[in-house]
Amino acid sequence: MTRTIAKAVLLAAGRGTRLGSLTESTPKPLLEVAGAPLIAHIASALADAGIHEIAIVTGYLAEQLAAWCEWFNRAHPETRLIPIRQRELNGTAGAMLAAREFLADEDTFVFGWGDVLMDRHNYSRFVAHARSEPYDLLLAVNRTRDPWRGAAVYVDDRMRVVRIVEKPPPGTSTTNWNNAGLFAATQRLFDHVERLTPSTRGELELPQAIAAMVADGLDVRAIDVRGFWSDVGTPEDLETARKRFRPSGPSQR
Repeated sequence: MTRTIAKAVLLAAGRGTRLGSLTESTPKPLLEVAGAPLIAHIASALADAGIHEIAIVTGYLAEQLAAWCEWFNRAHPETRLIPIRQRELNGTAGAMLAAREFLADEDTFVFGWGDVLMDRHNYSRFVAHARSEPYDLLLAVNRTRDPWRGAAVYVDDRMRVVRIVEKPPPGTSTTNWNNAGLFAATQRLFDHVERLTPSTRGELELPQAIAAMVADGLDVRAIDVRGFWSDVGTPEDLETARKRFRPSGPSQR
């Protein structure tokens, strides 16, 4: 089968509290790595993969991200970034709901975190796979010693996802696959987002909707990402990214 995937959503509304003073006056996605904001590497890699309409869901310091989107659109008219304000900062699932109208006419779309950095060749590989394979949801996974900081993803021998455990206690996972923060989904995702109730943090958590899709027997599959990957969650992560990340193509300031 061949799918048309023309739009993507990047979730960029959060505060990035673990980065401390680094995000007091700068939203996390605009922190600089390798000469450009984090989110610039992601947006330009998606554009290289053939996705030229990208919604940026904003919240914290939204005006800065909106201004950067305007600059990007002027500099790169072949790609259109659309800032969408998440009025109530009620979690990542709430951020996806803010972008629902933008995706209303799309059978399949890509979405991901606006602050996860990975080698850019992974985006073209992921999008090509997303356009050619059957699934209800496709997620990227990266290999790690212990996925306790993210989400442990359990797969069968065909890379079908059989279970996801969000932030498992250190040393308890029997899988080395971590949720890498890049997805392709059908509109069935929103069926599960709508059923969410607030978590113990008082937020609508997108990973809970994804885990529910797995539990309900939907076709959820995984594809590995290769090379550098980081969620840039701490000052140490940011310093490592600045030392190790080397863009393999153009990125936009």
